[in-house]
Amino acid sequence: MKWYKIVIIIAILAGISTLIPTSASKLCYLGYYAHCTFTPISTIICWGIAWGIYRRKSKKK
Repeated sequence: MKWYKIVIIIAILAGISTLIPTSASKLCYLGYYAHCTFTPISTIICWGIAWGIYRRKSKKK
């Protein structure tokens, strides 16, 4: 497996993990206790990294 496919999978899973509800000390921006307090922002960043790497590598083929 190519290195960029692994990075894409990790970024997607990291984005999903920020949405998981859990016991936390602060509310996230969506109004519930999530794994990450910057839930919508961090999810978009992780998925944006995955999308950017995918787009960059798909154009080189």
